[in-house]
Amino acid sequence: MVVAKYELEASLYEENQAIRAGKLKEDNPLDTSDDFRILCEACRRGDLKICQEQISKGVNLNARDQYDYTPLILASLCGHYEVVQHLLESGALCERDTFQGERCLYNALNDRIRNLLLSYDYSKSTDPLQPLAAHIASLLTKDTPKTTDITVITRDSALDLHKFILSARSLHFAGKFADKPEMKTVKFESDKVPAESLEIVIRHLYFADYNTKLGGGEEEKLILAGVDRLGKILEMDYLFDHILESGDRRLARQRRTDELNKGRNQLERWFRENLLKHKITVDTDKADTVKWDRDNGIFADVLLRADEDDFDDDDNTPAPSTPDSDAAPVRNTEGPLNGIPIGPSTRIAHSPVGPRQTRKSVLFPAHRAMLIRSEFFQTMFSSSFREAQETPHLQIIPIDCSPQVLEIVLTFMYTERADFPLDVAIDVLFAADLLWLDKLKVRAAQIISTLGNGAMSVVESENPRGELTQDEAIDVYDVVRAGWDTRVQRLEEFGARYIAYRLERFIDQEEFAELVKESAARVKARQETDTVELIDDIRYYLSERFRLRFEEAGLDEMMDEENEISSTAAAAIAAADGKLEEGDNADANGQTPVDALEKLQLGDGNIRTLDGEVAGDEFAQDAINYQILLGKIDKLLESLELDA
Repeated sequence: MVVAKYELEASLYEENQAIRAGKLKEDNPLDTSDDFRILCEACRRGDLKICQEQISKGVNLNARDQYDYTPLILASLCGHYEVVQHLLESGALCERDTFQGERCLYNALNDRIRNLLLSYDYSKSTDPLQPLAAHIASLLTKDTPKTTDITVITRDSALDLHKFILSARSLHFAGKFADKPEMKTVKFESDKVPAESLEIVIRHLYFADYNTKLGGGEEEKLILAGVDRLGKILEMDYLFDHILESGDRRLARQRRTDELNKGRNQLERWFRENLLKHKITVDTDKADTVKWDRDNGIFADVLLRADEDDFDDDDNTPAPSTPDSDAAPVRNTEGPLNGIPIGPSTRIAHSPVGPRQTRKSVLFPAHRAMLIRSEFFQTMFSSSFREAQETPHLQIIPIDCSPQVLEIVLTFMYTERADFPLDVAIDVLFAADLLWLDKLKVRAAQIISTLGNGAMSVVESENPRGELTQDEAIDVYDVVRAGWDTRVQRLEEFGARYIAYRLERFIDQEEFAELVKESAARVKARQETDTVELIDDIRYYLSERFRLRFEEAGLDEMMDEENEISSTAAAAIAAADGKLEEGDNADANGQTPVDALEKLQLGDGNIRTLDGEVAGDEFAQDAINYQILLGKIDKLLESLELDA
C-alpha cells in the first residue's frame, strides 16, 4: 500500500511538471468566462435548455470553475439525472482513475446517477470524434464499394487512396492535385522512402493507429529516416516527434486527441470551402439534366439532390417554364459553373410574360467514401443499382428531405458536427432514420427534448399551475408521432411528459383524442383489456408532477404507495366542495376530512381549480386539479370506447 501510494504521488508530480512545462494539457482547466459560469449555474438548477444552449456555443464541458467544480460534478451533486446524461452524451469526462472523476462519483446524489456515471461508455465520453476517425481509417482496408481515386507508389508498395482526404490533410497533396486534378498516381523516390515509412505517414493522415514497433538496428533507422523525410515533404515535421514520444500513455492519448481535433478541423474547412461552396441551385424540372464531369477539381464522385418544399399557396404554384423555341443545348462557354467544370448545360429562356416562381432543387457534390458511413449508401453503392455504376458524369441521387436538412446531414457525415436549430430537428430525425445514422437520430432527439420547452426553463415548465401562456416551441403531437415512426423511445417519453405537465391545455383537444386513438391502434391484435401506452405514460408523469409538489411542501402523506391521492386527501377535497360536513367520515386515526383540510391551510382565497371552484391555497388547488385531470382522462377513454 505504501509503495503504491508513493508511486501514485510520483506519477501525479511528474504529470504536474509536464503540465507546467507545456508538454501536457490540463484535463480540467480553470474557466472564469461568463458562458462557463452560465453553464455551471444551469447544471446546479437542472436547466437542460440553458445547458444545451451553452454546449452549442462550444463551452468546454470539462473545465472547472473558481471553486474547482466541473459541470458534471455540479449536476451529479445536485441530483439532476437528465442533465448528467446530457453532459455525458455531449462529451463530459468521468474517469474513475482521475481526481475529478472520483469526485464526481463520490458526490453523486443517488445511486441512479452513480450507476449512470459508472455504466457510461468510456470511449464515447472521452473521444467523441472516434466514429469519424474509425470510418476514415477503415477506408484503407475497405474494398467494397470502390471509392479510391489515386495510387501512391514507393519502392515496393502501392496504396490506393482518396484525393480529397490527402488534400484536406496535407498542403503538399492539395497543391499537387490542384494543378492536375485528373492525376491517377503519385510516386516517391524509391531509394529513399521505405514502404513502412509511407505506411506510417498515410495511416496518420487517415487517423489510423500506426505501429511503432519498428524492429531495431539499421531497419528502424531507415524507417525513421523515411518518416522524417516524408514529414518534411508533406509539411508534417511533428510526426517524427510523435513516434518517439508514443511510449508515454498520457502524452500519447493527448497527442491522439489533439490530432483528431486538428484533422476534423481540416476536413471541415475543406468540406465548407469546396463542397458546400460549390453546391448549385437549379429549377427542379431541370435538376436531372445537370452534367458534372467526373474529373473535377474537388474530386466529387456523386451528386445528392434535395428539392425545396412544394408551394402551399395555390396562387403562387409555379407554372412550368417555357423554353424559348430558339434555345438549344450548348456547351458552357463562359467557364465552369461555380468554379467546377460540369460539362454540357442547357440554356433556358423563360416566357416573356414575366418571371415566375419555380420550385428549386439543390445539388450537393459529395464523395462516396464519406457517404458510406451510412448503411443506406453502403448498401446502394455495393449493389448492382444504377447509382452504383460509374458513368462519364456524376450520378444524381435524390434524397427525401429539404436542402437545409441535407446540408446538416452532410456536415455531420464529414465533420461529426451536429448543431442545428429546433425548427428542423424533426426533419433531421426523419432524414437520419432514412439514412440509418443512429448517432444523428440521437442528437436530433437531444435537441428536441432539451429545447422543446421553448422560452421556459425545465424548472419552470415542470411547475405549471393552470393555463400556461407561453407560445409552443414545438408541436408535441408531431414529436410523439416522430418518436413512434423512428422508434426513438426518448421522444415518446418526452412527449408524454410534456403533455402531462400541460394536460390542462391538451385534454379537451380533438387532436389529443386522435393521438390517443393512434396509440391504441399501435397495439397489434388489440384486446379490450389492453392498456394505451400513451395514456399509461401520461398518468405516470402526471402523478410525478403533483407528487413532486407535495413532497416539496412536506405534504407527501397525500400520496399513497401507488402515487395516487390518499383516501383521506380525496375526502378532504370533497369536503372542500361542500359535499361533507365537519365530523363526517373520520378515518382509523380519528382524522376527519376537515382535519385534513386544516393541514392544507385552506382559507377564503381566490385561487380556483380547473372547474372554477375556489380552493384555499395552491396545494389544495393541486390536489383537486389532479383528481379532475384523472377524471377527464377516464371520460376521454370512455368516449373513445377504450378500456385502459
